[in-house]
Order: sequence, then structure tokens, then C-alpha cells
Amino acid sequence: MKLSELANHLQLSFSGDGSIDIKQISSIKNPKDGSVILLLKKKDIANINFNGSFTVLTSTEIASKLENINILFSDDPKFTFAKLTNFFRKELDESNLIETNNLPFFGKKVSIGKNCKFGKNIVICDNVIIGNNVEIGHNVVIYNNVKIGNNVAIGSGTIIGSDGFGNVFHNNKWFHISHLGGVTIHNDVSIGSNCTIDRGTIDNTTINSGVIIDNLVHIAHNVNIGEKTAIAAKVGIAGSCLIGKRNMIGGMVGIVDHIKTADDVVISATSTVNKNIKEPGVYTGIMPISKHALWKRIALWITKLDKIVRLINFKKK
Repeated sequence: MKLSELANHLQLSFSGDGSIDIKQISSIKNPKDGSVILLLKKKDIANINFNGSFTVLTSTEIASKLENINILFSDDPKFTFAKLTNFFRKELDESNLIETNNLPFFGKKVSIGKNCKFGKNIVICDNVIIGNNVEIGHNVVIYNNVKIGNNVAIGSGTIIGSDGFGNVFHNNKWFHISHLGGVTIHNDVSIGSNCTIDRGTIDNTTINSGVIIDNLVHIAHNVNIGEKTAIAAKVGIAGSCLIGKRNMIGGMVGIVDHIKTADDVVISATSTVNKNIKEPGVYTGIMPISKHALWKRIALWITKLDKIVRLINFKKK
């Protein structure tokens, strides 16, 4: 595609040679001919080798610092870059796609919508409903009573609808509680690779519209994830948690069972959440979770405790 055609497709203005062919995206460190590179910071200009026929995607402000280079102008370059990555993304190799009637295991009463794509070695059990434009990677298992909406992507190795971790200790022995619910995944959800989403005990575990989930995330039984929440890798959310809308949960966060969070909450990476979060804001915590600003003050005082103790002992002498 020519630069002028790409600019028209993205509804952006450009400067430079509109006839140049755009074939790929490349990095600032290694710009390639016929590519687009993303430039977000002025300080990175010094790191670019401008000896090549590539195009810089950047803001008008940063573009004013550039000369003799092809430029795509964007009010939000990072968002435009995201659209570009999807534009250049290669479709799944047709040899890796499997027709629904040739799936290794295809249960009873299964409904699959239009334009769905499947990897290899997928297991789909009974009473599963899959909407339109759903993409499921290799080695995915979808257990009974799972409903998946439209425009959903599920990464390889993910398991949806497995039995939850519910048990009763009786007569010095653990007894498992069978989980009879299912999982509901609404529209426009992205689930990474090697995730596990357990089915509910009675009611369904629910992932609401617009949620994005990284790799290696565990969501336990009866959890409800609010709309447009983002969950980073290695997060564990215990049973019956109610996560608000537009939450951002950092990597390796642990959330204990029956926790509720407000809308618009940000939880810093590696935090442990052991009490409800009732107000929007940024939270960090290992002792226990607190508003981020308060936690920083506490952490500062902890680093000074040794000096304080020594000062107190000195005054006692």
C-alpha cells in the first residue's frame, strides 16, 4: 500500500513521498525501508538512523522537529499504532484452521456463529454457544455450559469452564463441591494464553464486554469482571469477587475471595487485595492495601524506622 493510500485509510494527513510503498512496521532501533515507525518522545529522535525510506508516525508537535522524512500525523499516535498493528497482522495460516465438523471433540447442542477461526486440538463440550467473529487458539478446552459473545479472542492453552476450587473439610478429609454453573463471556473480550476461568458453583462466572486479560491469569468460580477491565499476567482472583468497571489490575496481583472493587480502580503490580475497595483511585498494598498516596507515606516511614530507633536509643543514653 502506498503511503498516501495508508494515510487515507487511517484518515490521517501526511507529508513526504506519498508514492512510497508501506510493507511493514519496524522499531526505532531498527527502521526498515518501506516501514512505519512509532515516535512518541522527542528524546528518541537522536536514536533514529534517518538513512532510509521509512515513515514516522508521530504527533504534530514532535513532527516539527523532523526534516526531510516521510511523516504520518496523528493526534493520538499510540492509538493509531494499535490500529496499524491490526492492519498489518497476518491472518491465521489456512492450514491451521479446522472446520467445525472436524474438531477433535465437538459436543452436543453446540452453536457456532459466523466467521469463527479455530486452531488445532480444540475441545468444545456440550451446551456451548459461540458468537460471531470468535478466534480460538490451539489446545483450548471449553467445558459445558459456556456462552461466548461476538468478537472474542481466546489464546492457546486456555481452559474455560473448569471445575472451581470449592471444598468442605469434614471428618478430617476434604470433600469437593461440584460446580454446576457455567461461564458467560460477553462481546469484545480478549483472553490470553494459558488462562483458566472456572465455572460458577450455581450461577455463572461472568466476563463482561470489553475486558482484556493477559496470559497466565486465573479467575475462580462466581467471579464477575466489570466492563472494560484490564488484567495483566499472573493475576489470581479468588471466588465470588465482584470487580468493577474499567479496573486496571497489575501483574501478579492477588485478590482474596468475596472482594468487591469500585469502578475505575487501578491496582499496582504485586499488590494483595484483602479488603473491599470502595472508591476509585490508585491502590498499592502488601500490608494491607491502601490508597496509593497513603501507602507511599507508610513505605517512606518504614525505610526510616531504623534511624528513628537509633535516635530514640541515643536520647535514652
